[in-house]
Amino acid sequence: MTIRTPGLEKQHQAMAALSSRYVNVEDMPWQETKFKGIWIKVLMEDPDTGLQTVLSKMEPGSVLTDHQHVELEQSWVLEGSLVDHEGTCSAGNYVWRPAGSRHSAHAPDGALVLGFFLKPNHFF
Repeated sequence: MTIRTPGLEKQHQAMAALSSRYVNVEDMPWQETKFKGIWIKVLMEDPDTGLQTVLSKMEPGSVLTDHQHVELEQSWVLEGSLVDHEGTCSAGNYVWRPAGSRHSAHAPDGALVLGFFLKPNHFF
């Protein structure tokens, strides 16, 4: 199985193949990204397919630059808001974007977003 939670590979590897993988998200460190003011926690990934579940923390005013969704992207905004040229997704709400869609996103007041990706985004 190539699906994993980065940093917990050894712990999860010792488990039976069909065991549930519990992840204590609070104990995971935030990872800095190449985008100023944006931090992530990769909760699950499959390096072979590109599948990922990612918790993103965006500081107020941070911008996720122009990118294209190679496959379906789903975002559930837990705190704050995520804004692009098509609208605003506020706390407690959800947005999905079809494969091939392209945009920049920003968080004017900051945001905490749970994202689900079938393939990594392509950044321009």
